[in-house]
Amino acid sequence: MKRVLLIIFILQSILGFSQQERKHIRYGNSDYEKKKFEKSEVEYKKAIEKNNDSFDAAFNLGDSYYRQEKFDKAIEQFQNLGNYETSKENKAKAYHNLGNSFLQSQKLEESINAYKTALKNNPSDMETKYNLAYAQHMLKKQQEQEKQNKDNKDKDQDDKKEDQDKKENENKDKEEKQNNKEQEKNKDNKKEKQEPKISKEQAEQMLKALEKDEKDVQKKVKAQKQKAKKIKVEKDW
Repeated sequence: MKRVLLIIFILQSILGFSQQERKHIRYGNSDYEKKKFEKSEVEYKKAIEKNNDSFDAAFNLGDSYYRQEKFDKAIEQFQNLGNYETSKENKAKAYHNLGNSFLQSQKLEESINAYKTALKNNPSDMETKYNLAYAQHMLKKQQEQEKQNKDNKDKDQDDKKEDQDKKENENKDKEEKQNNKEQEKNKDNKKEKQEPKISKEQAEQMLKALEKDEKDVQKKVKAQKQKAKKIKVEKDW
């Protein structure tokens, strides 16, 4: 008799927890429909406290995270749902929402893998097929953009190097011209030092000295001619 009473008590307890779980899920769904996602999150967590294996409460909690744009938490929640013992249809829904969460986080490759897993569990889900095609398109576009950015970066680096080389060559030419100019200037200065300039007065003095010397020479020559006339030349017979 005691054993029967114990079984009845356990069944009543389980039934009571189940009823409380469903109650919190209903409250959470009501808040969710009113777009009170934070409140719905609280109710779904309460439902999970009553039944840790509640797929509905865990799924709705992940959806509540998604609506609040808490995508990291939504990803974690939907990934955990893959470990639940449930139908393929439920798993397909979980992986579909997991793909959406990855997509919103710009993790395109991960979203593609999630959509493919969803389709393995429900191959006829057209919405998942559409989302998969969209994610693949966005990934291709992203890869093309990354390649374009890389090409542009490489081109910018080449252009920058070309400009730098050009500037260096210009500076080198400018430096060489400056050096040549300095060398020419040094030559002119050296020439000026080797050939010092004289003033006008110095030139006139030098000219007068030369004229005087020339007159002295002419006098000497004239004197010698006069002396030569007085000398008798004797012939040797």
